[in-house]
Amino acid sequence: MTTFDGSSPSTRHLPPHVGAAWLQAPCPALVAGADGSVVEVNTAAGALFPDARCGAPLSGTVPGWLVDAHLRVTGGTDVGAPVARGPHRELTLEAHPTVTESGDVVWWLVDDTDRLLAEAALRRERERTAFLADASSRLLASLNTRRCMEVTVELAAQHLADAAVLVAPRTGRRHALALCAARTPVTHATVQIDADAVPGLAEALQGFPPVPSRWIDPAALPQWAVPDAFEGPVGSVAVTPLPGHGVPAGALILLRRSDQAAFDPSEEVFARIFSARAGAALSAARLYTEQAGITATLMEELLPPTLRQVDGVEFAGTYRASRDTERVGGDFYDVHPRSGPDGETLAVLGDVCGKGLDAAVLTGKIRNTLQALLPMADDHANMLRLLNGALLNGRHTRFASLVLVSVRREGHLTRLRVTSAGHPRPLIVRNTGEVEETATSGTIVGALPDIKATTVGVELAPGETCLLFTDGITEARGGPLGNVFFGGRRLGRALAECAGMPAEAVVEHIRMLASEWVGDNSHDDMALMAITTPRNTHLTAVDGHTPGRYTA
Repeated sequence: MTTFDGSSPSTRHLPPHVGAAWLQAPCPALVAGADGSVVEVNTAAGALFPDARCGAPLSGTVPGWLVDAHLRVTGGTDVGAPVARGPHRELTLEAHPTVTESGDVVWWLVDDTDRLLAEAALRRERERTAFLADASSRLLASLNTRRCMEVTVELAAQHLADAAVLVAPRTGRRHALALCAARTPVTHATVQIDADAVPGLAEALQGFPPVPSRWIDPAALPQWAVPDAFEGPVGSVAVTPLPGHGVPAGALILLRRSDQAAFDPSEEVFARIFSARAGAALSAARLYTEQAGITATLMEELLPPTLRQVDGVEFAGTYRASRDTERVGGDFYDVHPRSGPDGETLAVLGDVCGKGLDAAVLTGKIRNTLQALLPMADDHANMLRLLNGALLNGRHTRFASLVLVSVRREGHLTRLRVTSAGHPRPLIVRNTGEVEETATSGTIVGALPDIKATTVGVELAPGETCLLFTDGITEARGGPLGNVFFGGRRLGRALAECAGMPAEAVVEHIRMLASEWVGDNSHDDMALMAITTPRNTHLTAVDGHTPGRYTA
């Protein structure tokens, strides 16, 4: 640091009477003697310290922190004459000492208020930015609406206020609430409220800008708007909307105790910024919940049904989509029990061209159409013709292959009528382990104006199975080389091992082998259905008292 004339303050000797130029310097400067009295004061310092006159003691004339700094400098306890800093009125001053040869100390005073305020504002903005970044991460970490509400009030009670209440949009006549006081668990409630009881709340729930917090009387808050864990009277209240994606996501009520400072305008603005992020996260969570509900409802119609024994015949099926993240695809199966004593149970297994949701949509249409055509199930050819016409009149360009099997139990035998429409021929495994291919054939549906199909009859003795499958099984690539088809022969050998097994065991065995063959490789949708005549079993008792056993 240098003096006004450019000389070094640490070596310059100030005369007893300082010149007029120094007295008029804009920087406040004060000369104090080693005895703690005022030696000289320039005009700027005189305006700052009106009682500072030549010969007056420093104590009581200048701030105490400056007196202490002067004593440390003159007493030699502060080596190097460090800078001192402290408040004076509404200012913050820096005092830079220069020790003269005579032992006097020149205190050069600098107004540091603006710099400190700027630093504080910058620090506060950095803290707020870091908080908003952390808040965004936590809010978006979950698409669960309840959890998102909890995170919102937890963050608000910890960083913005002493307590927070989130009011969700009305459902019927009630509002869902999430309430949190600082350092206490979040509580939930669903209550019927009067939004007009809190000034600005009704408007905030509609997405309008909030009213200033000074307009809200804390004493008039209804009981539901104050968490039970809140300590002390409410001193100030702020209400801010939670804007969502086109529809308001609710409103946030912030509470501070009476021993805390009221919300200032900058804090209210910051609360609105936080609320905008919370509202976006809540809106996304609610949209996800709604979409998940819609998807679950649609899935109920698209997912393959759970199969069981019908009229003494076992039916079992299994399905695996082309992607493990998907639940539906282009393969499907259904079993429609007979409607009368002389009717037949109709089993259907099909494969729609394509994968994923697009194929699943056509799958749903085919299943619904077949359901409507059940009265014509005794004539497979006519049923396929009508289905083909329905698909050709649709907006899609996809086609499908499928196989129809009409099933009737007669005594100890099960009689099947099997019709393939461009689909792999079903396989029959006999009790001897011999595997036969049914002689049915036909053209795919949904591609050509006319289709042809051949229906064949098959009989299943007890323990024998008819296996329906899609080409996702035979064309599954894998094995030791990673690119070899599972193939029809391998499927036939696997099925031969299932002679005499229940239908559920048959599909599970084939599914396990195909999955092991594919490994982690990509694959098409895979579906299996087994139709089995169960072995005739009955329970016998050994001696009338001990547990019995099943015998063929």
